[in-house]
Amino acid sequence: EVRLVESGGGSVQAGESLRLSCTASGFTIGDSHMGWYRQGQGNECEVVSTISAEDKTYYADSVKGRFTISQDAAKNTLYLQMNRLKPEDTAVYYCTADGLVVASIPCGGNGGHWGQGTQVSVSP
Repeated sequence: EVRLVESGGGSVQAGESLRLSCTASGFTIGDSHMGWYRQGQGNECEVVSTISAEDKTYYADSVKGRFTISQDAAKNTLYLQMNRLKPEDTAVYYCTADGLVVASIPCGGNGGHWGQGTQVSVSP
């Protein structure tokens, strides 16, 4: 059974950092196209960052230069290091495996596997 469990969310002030983790089971993340989506005040999820099986990375313009995606094959865990956080980064962050990479999509609706989400709140 494929399972994704996110952790590391919390409440911080603008300018601070958080690191999200996504522990996977039931498959090998290094063989998959992994990613992070987030749901802010809107109804849909927007892609934040992805990493392919060939380690090619993608970042949304809004997080480029501040967020870094990485993975630890030994721990089968995906990470999202978030620096210089802004209030507009406030959202529920979801870890995803495979599925289509779409800029904006109903959460869980890209055909891949999704975790349960972790809340990130950034105050001014």
